[in-house]
Amino acid sequence: MEHIDAIRGYIDAHRQEMLDLWRDLVNTESGPAQKEGVGAVCRRLCAEMEASRIHTRTVPMEDGSNVLAADWDNGSQEAPILLIGHMDTVFQPGAAVKNPFRIDADGTAHGPGVLDMKAGLVIALYAVRALQSVGWAGRNIRFLFAGDEETAHKNSDAKAVMAREARGCAAAFNFETGYLDDGIVVGRRGAAIVNFHVTGVSAHSGIEPEKGRSAILEASHRIIALEALNDIPRSKLLNCGLITGGESSNTVPDSCTITAALRFPTIAIKEELLEDCRRIVEAPSVVPDTAVTMTLGGVFDPMEHTEGVQKLYELVEETAREIGYGPVHPFEVSGASDSSISVNEGVPTVCAMGVRGAFNHIEREYAVVESLFQRTLLAAACIMRV
Repeated sequence: MEHIDAIRGYIDAHRQEMLDLWRDLVNTESGPAQKEGVGAVCRRLCAEMEASRIHTRTVPMEDGSNVLAADWDNGSQEAPILLIGHMDTVFQPGAAVKNPFRIDADGTAHGPGVLDMKAGLVIALYAVRALQSVGWAGRNIRFLFAGDEETAHKNSDAKAVMAREARGCAAAFNFETGYLDDGIVVGRRGAAIVNFHVTGVSAHSGIEPEKGRSAILEASHRIIALEALNDIPRSKLLNCGLITGGESSNTVPDSCTITAALRFPTIAIKEELLEDCRRIVEAPSVVPDTAVTMTLGGVFDPMEHTEGVQKLYELVEETAREIGYGPVHPFEVSGASDSSISVNEGVPTVCAMGVRGAFNHIEREYAVVESLFQRTLLAAACIMRV
């Protein structure tokens, strides 16, 4: 491919720069409760982008996080290519002090968010810098980095912002966690959290039990109905995984909350599942004088495996073979990501283009250092071919 040797040379010449930025981003804590850390990551990336003639726009969210939108306008009249990522992690304050960025003798990097997904941000930036270095101007490039992906944007309107920015793009690459076996994600199940709130009447269970109306007993009937919605062959899934309620063992409970996790492969099954939940909530109570309501928490729509997604994957597969990267393969996973936003806007998208590694979301999380450079080359080469 034209320019590929020069791009490879650029990446090799900037290895230490890439490692330094990766280290700084990992050591900047940006967990769910650390909006100031998300802001610091955003500011660092903005500075890096502006230094490379990439115009940045920070969209503040009501929960204190940001969406970083940025554009490299190279003069192309074609629809832009979208690069997706997120700046937050799942880790609690102090994680980087306890487990700072470091590279072991075996070539693996460690630290909170080292895999999910601080490295992906570096790959996206340096893929574009590599393209700039060879004067490539095939399409404009747009970046979209969220600040609250790990909490499913439940306290912000980041989804709407990202959908608007994604609309009309020619293709999208999401630099989420890469897999050790070089799988490229072409589909993801959607996910949602639903809380079912049951109210009853409290009473002393020994002195006047007849006056009580057990919210937990009513909740148990609803749980049985909810769990019956599972249709595993269709990947229509609901798990009542957390139950809270009551005050003491000798008090008839007047409240209970069921927190359920929903999974679904398509928008149609999502709507079917939510409608089933509403039907169960609206059904008459088994226990007199009890009531049930439901509230929807964070929601990730599915990343459906569309024809456009498949064609983009085939481009990645062919490109990987041509540049000597090696074989890749397509697969679908349960974990959700912001790739659903772009796919649902009609933008062909492939996911898991970030560094290879394992153990997301726990202290053992690690990434294969060499894949930082390999995936940057792959991303730049794929962008050139869209």
